[in-house]
Amino acid sequence: MENPEDRKFQVEFTNTSIVKAINLLPDCHHKLALSNLDLLSGRFPVTYLYFYQGPLINNLSSTVESLKSSLAETLSYYYPFAGRIIEDPATREPLIICDNTGALLVEAKANIPLKELDLYNFNDSFHGKLVFTNSESDFPMQVQVTNYTCGGVSITFTFDHALGDASAFGKFLSSWSQVAQKMPLSCIPDLSRNLRARLPPTYHPSLDDIFVKCTLEEIRNIPKTNILLKRLYYVDASSINKLQTLACADGNKRTKIEAFSAYIWKIMATTIDKSHAKCKMGWLVDGRGRLNVNGDHSSMSNYIGNVLTVAIEEASIVEIKQGSISDIANNVHEAISKVTNNEAHFLDLIDWIECHKPGLMLPKVVLGREGPALVLSSGRRFPVAELDFGFGSPVLGTVSSIIENSGVGYMNQRPSARSDGSWIVSAILWPELAAALESDSVFQPLRASHLQI
Repeated sequence: MENPEDRKFQVEFTNTSIVKAINLLPDCHHKLALSNLDLLSGRFPVTYLYFYQGPLINNLSSTVESLKSSLAETLSYYYPFAGRIIEDPATREPLIICDNTGALLVEAKANIPLKELDLYNFNDSFHGKLVFTNSESDFPMQVQVTNYTCGGVSITFTFDHALGDASAFGKFLSSWSQVAQKMPLSCIPDLSRNLRARLPPTYHPSLDDIFVKCTLEEIRNIPKTNILLKRLYYVDASSINKLQTLACADGNKRTKIEAFSAYIWKIMATTIDKSHAKCKMGWLVDGRGRLNVNGDHSSMSNYIGNVLTVAIEEASIVEIKQGSISDIANNVHEAISKVTNNEAHFLDLIDWIECHKPGLMLPKVVLGREGPALVLSSGRRFPVAELDFGFGSPVLGTVSSIIENSGVGYMNQRPSARSDGSWIVSAILWPELAAALESDSVFQPLRASHLQI
C-alpha cells in the first residue's frame, strides 16, 4: 500500500543557473535611479505563476535551455532586470546597477502530477516549493521551472517590485513569450524612469492622510496579524454578470470590478469585530494613460517602472451592511474616479514623495495602521492565455506573494486561461473573511476541474 506521506507535495531543486543578457550595447551598462513612484512600491517581491498541462514536454532539459536562450535575448531589451539593486550611499535610496549580473533560473522536480496540486491552499504549496527562497540571493528577478510527473510544467517568475509594477511585468513576460515564439516584439520598452517632481514640489495635504514614509526594515517587520491565508478562487462568468446586473439596478452603469468590489465589501463588513465602527477598501490604479508626458497621454504605454497609486475609501460597517450592491458600487465608482480622472493626483503624489525623501513610502493601509481593510488589484489586461513559451498556452496564470506578514487583506483578479469570461482570484485573507466568502457560491475554491485538467 502507498504511504500517504509519499503523495504529499514535495519539490526537489535540481539545478540553478544564471542567465545574462546577450548582445548588450555599451550604453546599457550604467546606474539607474528609481523614480519617485518606484519608491512607493515597498520593495515587496511579486510572483507570477503559470501552469502548463502535460504531456507537452518530452525533453525537459531542451525546454529549459530554450527558455534560457529566449530569456537572455529578452533581457537585452529589459537590461535593468538583469542588474542588481543596492542602496546608493549618496542618496540612501535604492539604485539599479545595470551590470548584467543576470537573472537566477532554478530547475525543480515535483513528486505529483499537476492535477493533484492543491491550488486552493497556497500556504502549503507555494512558499519554498513553487518559489525558490534563498535569503542570500541577490537577484531582482528569479525564475523557477518545475516539472511534474504528468509531464506538465509550472513556471514562477519573482520580481523585486522596484523593477516595476504589474503593467511593466506583463510587458516583460509578453516580450519573453514573443521572443520564444520568434515573433516581433509588440512592446519596445521605455526604460527612462523619467517621472520627475515639479519645481518647486507641491501637493494636496490629503496625501498626508493616505501615505507614510517608512524604512525597508519596517516593511519587512509588519506586525503579525491574522491575515495569513493565501487562497486561489475561481469565479464563473455568470456570477460576475449577476453582480454587475445588481450593481446597475439603479440605472447607473457600473463596471464588473466595481460590482465585484461592492460584493466583497459587503461580505467583508460581516466579518469585522464590533470594536471597529468603520472599514476601508482600496484599489490599485495605474497612472499610464493618465499622466500627460510631453503632451501625449499615450506616451507612457510602454513605460517600465512603477506608475501605481491607490484609491482609498472608508465607510461605516453599518452603512455597508445595510446598503444594496448598487449603493455600494456607486461609492466604489466615486472613490476610484477621484484618482482615475485626476492627473493632478499623480503629479501631487510624485511631489509628495519628493518632499519626504530619502526612504520608501507606502499607503498607510498596507502597514496595517488604518484598521480593517482590503485592497483589490485588477489584472484584466495582464497576459494569461497568450503566454506561450513554445509549448502551448497555460491552463492557469495567477499572482501571489512570498511575504509572510500582511497588514491588509489583498485580492487580485485576472481572466482565467479558459477565455470564457471567468476569473481567477488570488487572495490573502483573514480566516473569517475566507469562511464568509466560501459560504456563498461566487468564490469557488480553485480545483483542477476548473482548469479542465
